[in-house]
Amino acid sequence: MRFMIIVKSCAEFEAEVQPEAPPELLAEMAAFHEELARAGALLDGSGLHPSRTGWRVHYGPDAGPGGRRIVDGPFAEAKELIAGYTLIQVRSREEALEWSRRFPNPAGAGKQAVIELRQLIELDEFPPSAEIERMRQLDAERKPT
Repeated sequence: MRFMIIVKSCAEFEAEVQPEAPPELLAEMAAFHEELARAGALLDGSGLHPSRTGWRVHYGPDAGPGGRRIVDGPFAEAKELIAGYTLIQVRSREEALEWSRRFPNPAGAGKQAVIELRQLIELDEFPPSAEIERMRQLDAERKPT
């Protein structure tokens, strides 16, 4: 089972000109991610630049020619944005919950912050089809042997 630990953004993260974090927070995050790696649970993890450097693609009949419209950041509701993530692979929902309880406060000790966990949908959850087999093949090709 794969889960994404989503670090929710905040006004402070969105205001950053360049990535900054107190050395003690970086050390705590590094130690946590090293522990995940030693346990064989860490798949990936990274922080994201503020939304002002990104964009959204809006789809639908109101989105203009071709049904797509690009909207540049920044985006208003910082608490609804993602500031970073850690992708883990575990044996159960309970194991993911235990890892999430140990995740360091991404804003720093004593500050307000939120992380959210979401389970990734696996290809095995879809009914068999030619399209799913194409996706499996792509997945197999991108994984190192």
